[in-house]
Amino acid sequence: MDAPMVAGTEAGTRVVTFGCRLNAYESEQIRARAQADGVSNAIVFNTCAVTGEAVRQARQAIRKARRENPNARIVVTGCAAQIDPAGFAAMDEIDLVLGNAEKAAPGALLPQPELGRVRVNDIMSVRETAAHLSDGLRDRARAYVEIQNGCDHRCTFCIIPYGRGNSRSAPAGEIVTRIGRLAAEGWNEVVLTGVDLTSWGADLPGTPTLGQLVARILKLVPALPRLRLSSIDAAEIDPDLMRVLATETRLVPYLHLSLQAGDDLILKRMKRRHLRADALKLVADVRAVRPDVAFGCDLIAGFPTESEDAFENTMKLVEEAGLSYLHVFPYSPRPGTPAARMPPVPRPVIKARAARLREAGAAALTRHLEARVGQVLEGLVERPGLARAPDFTEIAFEGEAEAGSLHQMRITGHDGARAIAVLA
Repeated sequence: MDAPMVAGTEAGTRVVTFGCRLNAYESEQIRARAQADGVSNAIVFNTCAVTGEAVRQARQAIRKARRENPNARIVVTGCAAQIDPAGFAAMDEIDLVLGNAEKAAPGALLPQPELGRVRVNDIMSVRETAAHLSDGLRDRARAYVEIQNGCDHRCTFCIIPYGRGNSRSAPAGEIVTRIGRLAAEGWNEVVLTGVDLTSWGADLPGTPTLGQLVARILKLVPALPRLRLSSIDAAEIDPDLMRVLATETRLVPYLHLSLQAGDDLILKRMKRRHLRADALKLVADVRAVRPDVAFGCDLIAGFPTESEDAFENTMKLVEEAGLSYLHVFPYSPRPGTPAARMPPVPRPVIKARAARLREAGAAALTRHLEARVGQVLEGLVERPGLARAPDFTEIAFEGEAEAGSLHQMRITGHDGARAIAVLA
């Protein structure tokens, strides 16, 4: 798991973020709300529940924060708090437990004893995206805009729908307005983010598609050089999105797919909505219309009942699909999920399979980088000496360039982890 991110406010509130980019986006909302409400001397932990290790790390960080800040007001929110509010309320170090629907609401972080120490409502009753969303999470290079939250699917390994609720979409007009503001401020890349991005629009009037939204953004915000999608479900790429990929170069040629496995029986036991052949067809169809595309994916090693043959099918998928980037998760049981009741794979086997998948990922990345040598790619500078190409290739370069700026870069080689380039 990535190290927690920490953000501060002028009012003296720290926000510690665990988990996904969406959590980081929402931490920006929390930070802005704390500043607007004049909250001081507070530490907010925005937790993740995707693995048991994520929850353990959050609890550990909370205890450490209390030891080091005996007089601070400690607030815990996020998916882990939403799913297990009683467990966090039992920790003496914590002053307030907030649910995901409440965490950035006006006044949420202020002392309100009459409302109690635990303010966690039924997330499944939430029907709209929050009206108080900020314009976007900004790092030094790009901005992120949340367009969707929650998930209607119930994969057997996943606890997140119980922390995020059902899928709900931000209105297209609101999204376009936000992105227009970001482009006007000079941001060269915007990333659309959400829990289940490809389900955007299913709950809106007329059930628009993600592809229609992307086309609308690119048409109405012509000043935006690059638009990127976060992780998407391979079962839901709509024809409109395929057409935009084929015709609009400002939609970057990179898709990160939530594949999870490459074996049909395991995919069925995961309750995924695609099979192995579907994944292979998808990447082939996208490459047919966008030959410069690169793919990343999430894969779980050691899912319950996974045989050696099933695991080998996942290993083979990496090369057969021509994947470039792997995000490997050793399976971790989450109490309350159907997978936690299935026959487990021994932990040493899970660890060994995860290591083999990571080795396959390293080899896949090497193939990807070797194919880029000699090309000129447009790099978005992330920090001094490091940029990112549209297809997600990380580029190390020499020379002065401001974070967030775009530059043509000639790839001269690679070091196995990133391309090496000179400014063209």
